[in-house]
Amino acid sequence: RKEGKGNIIPQNSIDKAPSAELRPNQKDKDSLPSYKTLDDILIEFIENEKSFDEIIEMGFNKDTVRKVEKMYYNAEFKRAQLVQTIKISKKGFGIGRRIPVLNKYHLNKYHIE
Repeated sequence: RKEGKGNIIPQNSIDKAPSAELRPNQKDKDSLPSYKTLDDILIEFIENEKSFDEIIEMGFNKDTVRKVEKMYYNAEFKRAQLVQTIKISKKGFGIGRRIPVLNKYHLNKYHIE
């Protein structure tokens, strides 16, 4: 095959449902809210710095917000493992963040059970 010819991404990868692929037959839609809801909650939480209660007052389901917040904080350890990078959004995950990287600050402070 010559460079630039043929399919770059296999069709079965394009057709496959989004998945973290951690469990057999796992699909994101089975364990996550819709991407729209997830994005909307994360934008309010991260970029707009809204609290849990403020996000609930905006009309989001309390259990969904709690789940998203829990997933967010449970994944925080990954941030400490990454090299610092450029910021391409309103709220980056570098120096502009409001949560310290090293001291596990969030534990028991938020609505995580």
